[in-house]
Amino acid sequence: MGLFQLVGVAALAICASAAPAELRAAKPKSFLKDLGNSTWVIGNGIWNMTQGRQYGVKLWYKGKDRVGPTATGHYVSYNGAASDLTWTSAAIADSGKDWINIKFTAKEGDFHWVIHDDLAGAHQYFVNHALPTLGEFRTLWRLDNVSFPNGHTNIKDGELPPLSEYAAATNVQDETWQKADGTFLTKYDWSAFVRDQTYFGVYGDEVGSWYINPGKDYYNGDHLKQELMVHRESKTGDAVQLNMIHGTHYLARSSDNFTNGKTWGPWLWYLNDGNKADADKRWKKEDKAWPYEWFKDSAYQARGSVSGRLVLSDGRPASEAAVFLGDSNSVLSTADQGKDYYYTAYADKQGRFTIEDVRTGTYGLYAWGNGGSIADVTTSFLQNDVVVTKRKETNLKSLKWTVTDKSKRIFQIGDFDRTSRGFALSGPTPFEHGRIAKTPGNLTYTVGKSHSSDWYFGQSNLGTWSINFNLTSVPESATGAKLYTSLAGFSSGSKSNILVNNEKIGNISSNAVLLVSSQDTYRGATQAGEWRNLQWDVKKELLKVGENKVDISVTASTQWRGWLWDSVALEWV
Repeated sequence: MGLFQLVGVAALAICASAAPAELRAAKPKSFLKDLGNSTWVIGNGIWNMTQGRQYGVKLWYKGKDRVGPTATGHYVSYNGAASDLTWTSAAIADSGKDWINIKFTAKEGDFHWVIHDDLAGAHQYFVNHALPTLGEFRTLWRLDNVSFPNGHTNIKDGELPPLSEYAAATNVQDETWQKADGTFLTKYDWSAFVRDQTYFGVYGDEVGSWYINPGKDYYNGDHLKQELMVHRESKTGDAVQLNMIHGTHYLARSSDNFTNGKTWGPWLWYLNDGNKADADKRWKKEDKAWPYEWFKDSAYQARGSVSGRLVLSDGRPASEAAVFLGDSNSVLSTADQGKDYYYTAYADKQGRFTIEDVRTGTYGLYAWGNGGSIADVTTSFLQNDVVVTKRKETNLKSLKWTVTDKSKRIFQIGDFDRTSRGFALSGPTPFEHGRIAKTPGNLTYTVGKSHSSDWYFGQSNLGTWSINFNLTSVPESATGAKLYTSLAGFSSGSKSNILVNNEKIGNISSNAVLLVSSQDTYRGATQAGEWRNLQWDVKKELLKVGENKVDISVTASTQWRGWLWDSVALEWV
């Protein structure tokens, strides 16, 4: 047991012994102790942490300091490490018979630790007061690399690269190193889809430190929002456990202003003996309890629901469509929205959806295809001014979603689902640095003979990808055609020309207004980034009976930068 642990527990014991028996029974064992000089100790009989002006160090748990002599510990920061929050005071804001709520105050807002006597860990949340316009906002632990040698997300588990491997490798870009055998070390391979997470963190044979975020309505972005989760700090070797509650690593424009009182959380920071089954059990308990009844915040508790049925204009149900409740009357993409609260769901096979436990307010309802029986749908659905009222269901009933006439489709490669899933090399994992370099420079795809699995997830290398297709007729009623080049992501630095029967009709370029870089291929994403559906008019006289082709010719290439494919389609208009 550490010095500060002894001090904290002893102080509580002295106070308890001086109180009447009935008061001793009601007094929590969790504690806040002010050591002076902007230093505090918080915890309970299971763990405790020493908090300084910025960093929480000396995390005592299971008889050892789990931050260690060189790691940074716990802190809260925005827009990079230069803006770590500085705590000016700490106080017990509320308490019960077996818990306390400790509030640390900075000029930007208040960070809370809700500590129960019998819990290894604490519920945490942040209340904004004066955060600046920002893209990145995070809480995190940087922990001892001996106690926490492994990382875990829902898609990746195993040993974090030893610090010695970084020293022997060559730095090739932002937090990315190439080893002598040609493979890479990068923190971005430990990224994941945030709304799919259950429990994630770092662990070893003795201890595990986990973040458990039920609800997730305080996150920015939609279903495909990706972020860093855990990694090895390349300079010091710290085991890094990130809680990116507002992040931009795979986005183009996410930069937001927040109202006074905007709250992130609560979530649970959880300690155990490193047992993943136990962490999963705790996740299920927290998920079942969300929204937390114990969190006595009127805005948090004021919730309703939204339901409806999405029907395509051709009569089909919008089967398994992605449904998103976001900003109303917004000019931002669903990926870039982040100033308020956001909810995701998927419709059932009949297009029906219900989203429970939605904070009261006015929302925009968005929907788009998620493959399956509506994989051909190129359009999206939007209804603004959806009002959610406390304890009431907002039933939107039948919602008509306008789509194009799929009988006019000439060809389509891949599903319109905003991902590259189904294309060659898109898996088995959704992150791998340098995988896009393995895609070919030249490719021929023959409609009617080739399959989506013959098309690759991304394009970057110099060369031409050709789509050959045959037309048996050119409809007299058609005025032309439309080519869809739907991108699941884009990293600036490479560009291409798009040609139909050798005539240029468009380009994919970092100079295009719609193509602000979302850094996805650059950071190793292979399945999703920030989606854009680029559409090109094709003159009728360009198409002819017989053999035709579409060329996507890369004319300039930057290593590991390019685009992720969602779908390519051509249809008569």
